[in-house]
Amino acid sequence: MALSGKIEADVEIKTSAGKFHDVMGGRPHHLTIASPEKFQTCDLHKGEFGRKGSVLYWNYVHDGIAKVAKQIVEDIDDVNMSATYKFIEGDVMKEYKSAKLVVQAIPKGEGSTVHWILEYEKLNADIPDPTSLLEFVVDFTKDIDAHLAQA
Repeated sequence: MALSGKIEADVEIKTSAGKFHDVMGGRPHHLTIASPEKFQTCDLHKGEFGRKGSVLYWNYVHDGIAKVAKQIVEDIDDVNMSATYKFIEGDVMKEYKSAKLVVQAIPKGEGSTVHWILEYEKLNADIPDPTSLLEFVVDFTKDIDAHLAQA
């Protein structure tokens, strides 16, 4: 059984790729407004929102359990409308040696396709693949879309 892997998901949304990327790349703290039942806080520990190298600290609810995560923004690509977040501390790191989320918004008609990639390395072979975490990001993608449609 492989310890490292990559899982992916696509989400079709009505929001333009630019608007979605603006939130995920430049204003991730707005997830607390767009999806308040999932995200309670997004604190900036280092740097500046929307900048590579920034460190974010999240309080969130996943699978009905309050959790925390600390992430570093590894990359923000405004041309390709993508952002990369690497987990460096928190609940995810209790089971995974490494975990990284890459999100890209791709224009499609009047809306867009949001492509998520979750790369990970488990601490041991008994740990399940992080499919529940990928489902979580798919769910909050839909929350962001609904929030931006109302704005």
